[in-house]
Amino acid sequence: MKTTKPKTTKRRKVDPGLIRQLFERFEQDKPEPKTELNYSNAFTLVTAVALSAQATDVSVNKATGPLFAIADNPADMLALGEDKLMQMISSIGLYRNKAKNVMAMCRILIDQYGGQVPMNREALVSLPGVGNKTASVVLNEMDIEPAIAVDTHVYRVSHRLGLVDTSANTPDKVEKQLMQVIPKHWLTRAHHWLILHGRYVCVARKPKCDICIVRDLCPKIGVDFTPLV
Repeated sequence: MKTTKPKTTKRRKVDPGLIRQLFERFEQDKPEPKTELNYSNAFTLVTAVALSAQATDVSVNKATGPLFAIADNPADMLALGEDKLMQMISSIGLYRNKAKNVMAMCRILIDQYGGQVPMNREALVSLPGVGNKTASVVLNEMDIEPAIAVDTHVYRVSHRLGLVDTSANTPDKVEKQLMQVIPKHWLTRAHHWLILHGRYVCVARKPKCDICIVRDLCPKIGVDFTPLV
């Protein structure tokens, strides 16, 4: 019986020269990019990032402004109570479950860490509502550990700009390749550049190529087809 060999997708090579030019351009345009989530300390940062899952930064900031004004540490958050917390973040998606996680996180922070947020990945991901992506954002933002949290924007832009090859078909694989190919001195800022570029310029359905600062460098991989994500 004749068998047919399965088709294989040719693995696209990543161009180090292109990567260098892209990030030089990003750095020139915005030397010190920061998260758009509002926070004042490690606790408000990890809380805001956890609340931002499946929600926009704008909606999170709108809710956390009044919230952090009265509860910017685990003890005050517990004193606020879960019902009041749910009320204050009710405009955010999945707010009931997120409120439970925040309260559970606060108890652990007080009982096990003296009310402080632990600044290492293993401890962070053990906290309720804090996954690997949230830990990456926190550690990177606090300048503890270079990390690139891959959300829908970073995933899309990484493929379109040719920063990763065709084997990077999951967020974890994209993150691993980005950490390998982006020069070290850009790593702590790369996450912000990519997410902001994807959020405001290289959007999913109709990328705004006319205002893109890297349009002359971009290979536009996948732009003319169904959005990558």
